[in-house]
Amino acid sequence: MFITKTHISRRTALRGLGATIALPFLDAMIPARTAFARTGLGRIRLSAIEMVHGSAGSTAIGIEKNLWSPAKVGKDFDLSPSSLSPLEAYRDHLTIVSNTDVKNAEAFHPPEIGGDHFRSSATFLTQKHPKQTQGSDVLVGTSLDQFYAQRVGHETAIPSMQLAIENVDQAGGCAYGYACVYTDTISWAAPDKPLPMIRDPRAAFDQLFGVGATAEERSAQRQADKSILDWITVEASRLKKNLGATDRARLVDYLDNIREIERRIQRVEAFNTSGEIREMPEAPIGVPDSFKEHVRLMFDLQAVAFASDVTRVFSFKMARDGSSRTYPESGNNQAFHPCSHHQDKEEKIADFAKINKYHVGMLPYFLDKLKNTPDGEGTLLDHTMILYGSPMGNSNLHNHKRCPLLLAGHASGKLKGGLHLKAKDETPMANVMLSILHTLGLDDMKTFGDSTGAFDLNAAG
Repeated sequence: MFITKTHISRRTALRGLGATIALPFLDAMIPARTAFARTGLGRIRLSAIEMVHGSAGSTAIGIEKNLWSPAKVGKDFDLSPSSLSPLEAYRDHLTIVSNTDVKNAEAFHPPEIGGDHFRSSATFLTQKHPKQTQGSDVLVGTSLDQFYAQRVGHETAIPSMQLAIENVDQAGGCAYGYACVYTDTISWAAPDKPLPMIRDPRAAFDQLFGVGATAEERSAQRQADKSILDWITVEASRLKKNLGATDRARLVDYLDNIREIERRIQRVEAFNTSGEIREMPEAPIGVPDSFKEHVRLMFDLQAVAFASDVTRVFSFKMARDGSSRTYPESGNNQAFHPCSHHQDKEEKIADFAKINKYHVGMLPYFLDKLKNTPDGEGTLLDHTMILYGSPMGNSNLHNHKRCPLLLAGHASGKLKGGLHLKAKDETPMANVMLSILHTLGLDDMKTFGDSTGAFDLNAAG
């Protein structure tokens, strides 16, 4: 570590044998009375989240009953009938964009008919039409998250991270002539370079905190039943002596948060190796059987990574197309994919809406974490953009019209929030994605996917 009398280097990290922990943003890192000190890190964090199978609100009945987007456009909208009602406490941070289409996820040629589930994920953040192939010659487009990572990733230890909840390790061809990689990931570093997604929270934790140079070292550390914090105790104690009271408290909270995440991962691993019957025996030992616990661990990892500026870019795939997972906590015991084929019957659409609402209900936990983490004079939520949506609309028809989409966070003041923006009919979702890229600072990008122009994300503000 290098500590001056005036400030601590932003690159300061606590290092121990086989572990590296970057620090959260501290007041001591920036000389007093500078604009940088007042505004925080100056870079927007991005979390791009895909939920598959569209929404009940994309059906004719769903539109009539406002099962996804609220009835009122602009401000003062009512979320109570919709699947977005769990976000009521964060309405001022929401920018809901309804009525956009993802035409590039549709079938362009007869052999592609029926393959919507095997195109959609690849289209979500690229807004490009995937090449139909079961070989290695995959081709789609560079994804939004990777355009941003390529612009700012050199400033962080990890340019971007890709996370997933369900299995993403299928090889070769899946169905309808499409390679499985099209459903495995939503992040593409180049049109022919899909990025692998991490399903195991332990693997993500080790990558974020540099735990062990080799698999053997990581295994030895876990067998020694030691915490990652045990390796950096001396460095942490030395640093605390040079910090003011506010920074000391912030550092303690940050390290405690890391330790709590680690404990939860250890508990999952202990159960999964205990011989008890698992709901998902095929999953890695670090993966909880509980969907909620798995999602929360992944959100916790994103929050600590944003706090320490290890990376500013995450993509997060919360389900896999065609998934038959059940979510009993939603009040609906039906399997996800079969439930999404609701035959346009009102009762079945209402059942599907319960799953939609349950999935959206995972977000407040993440928003709470970001809101309660200081960042400059604001919070991480002030300086983050969360993109949540699906490239499918009415899943019963396998169409890609009126797809669900929302943004959360204020993106360093660039998103006013508290808005429901309804696009004109046949507006490409790519228009919104282009505007998101502009919000992230990529103003030089004039087009994205099949965009026809930028979409004003503060139109009613």
